[in-house]
Amino acid sequence: MCPRKEPVCISQTGSFRMLCRIEALDGSLHGDSDLAPLRRDMPHRRHDRKTAATMTKAEIQLVRSLADKRSRTEHGLFVAEGHKFIGELCTSALRVRKIFALEGLFEGGEVETVSSREMERLSLLKTPSDSLALVEIPHHPFRPDTAQRELVLALDQVQNPGNLGTIIRLADWFGIPEIVCSPTTADCYNPKVVQATMGAILRVKVHYTALEPYLAQARERNIPVYGTFLEGENIYSTPLTPGGIVLMGNEGQGIAPAAARHVSHKLFIPPYPADRNGSESLNVAIATAVVCAEFRRQ
Repeated sequence: MCPRKEPVCISQTGSFRMLCRIEALDGSLHGDSDLAPLRRDMPHRRHDRKTAATMTKAEIQLVRSLADKRSRTEHGLFVAEGHKFIGELCTSALRVRKIFALEGLFEGGEVETVSSREMERLSLLKTPSDSLALVEIPHHPFRPDTAQRELVLALDQVQNPGNLGTIIRLADWFGIPEIVCSPTTADCYNPKVVQATMGAILRVKVHYTALEPYLAQARERNIPVYGTFLEGENIYSTPLTPGGIVLMGNEGQGIAPAAARHVSHKLFIPPYPADRNGSESLNVAIATAVVCAEFRRQ
C-alpha cells in the first residue's frame, strides 16, 4: 500500500505479487497512476503490454549486444535473466529499464510479453530463461579505507566468469560487502558472471582499480593484507583479524609478483593428510570459500 502514485511492475509468479519501479529505455517513467485499480483490474489488463509481434529488430540487437563489455559500457546496461532474479531486482536499489517475459509472469507499462521462440532469440544463456531484464549498471563509490573496519576481497586477474560469479556469491554469504578487482579481472556484469552470482551482485559492491597502489596504500595505513601461497603459514593455526584485505590470484598463475610484494600475511591451505601427494592447488573460488570460512570462524 504505497501512498505515492508511481509506475509499477507486478510479478505474478508463485503465490505473490512483486512491485518494482520500471523505467523506459529513454529514461522516462511509465505506468499506472494508482496501485489499487491496477491490482483490481489485473486479470483483464492485457492491453498494457506489447505483444511478441511488436518486438523490434533493434530491441533484439540491443539485448544481444549486451553480451559484449563495450556495449554494456556504452549503454550503461546489463542483462539479468529468470523470474526469481528479476523479482529480487524489483526490490533492490538497482533500476530496471525493461522486462521481456513470457505470458503471465509480469505486468506493467514497460513489460513486453514475448513468446518462447522470441525468448530463445533474446536470451544470452544456453538454456533460454522465462524472462529477461535490462538493468542500469550501478556506480558505487569506492572507499579504500573500508578494509580498516571490514573484510574486503581483492582479486588479481581472476578471468573465468564462473569463478568470479561464485566469489561474488561467496562474499554475499560470508557478509563481505565489497570486492576490489584488478582491471584484468573478468567484468562482473558479464551475463555469465551475473547468473553465477545467483542474485548476490545486487548486494555486493564490485570495484575495478589498479591493485598495486591500492594495496600499497593499505600497507601504509597498517591494514593487513592476506594472500594464499604454497609457502604460507597454515591458515588454521594463524591468527586472523576481523578487518583487512584477502587477496586471491589468477586461476593459473596465482598472485602476480607486483601485488604479492604488498602481502603482509602469507597463508596456506593444507591438504589432508598433510603429506599426501595429490592435487597441486585448489580452484580459486574454492580456495576463497575456505579462506572466508576460516576468517568468519575465528
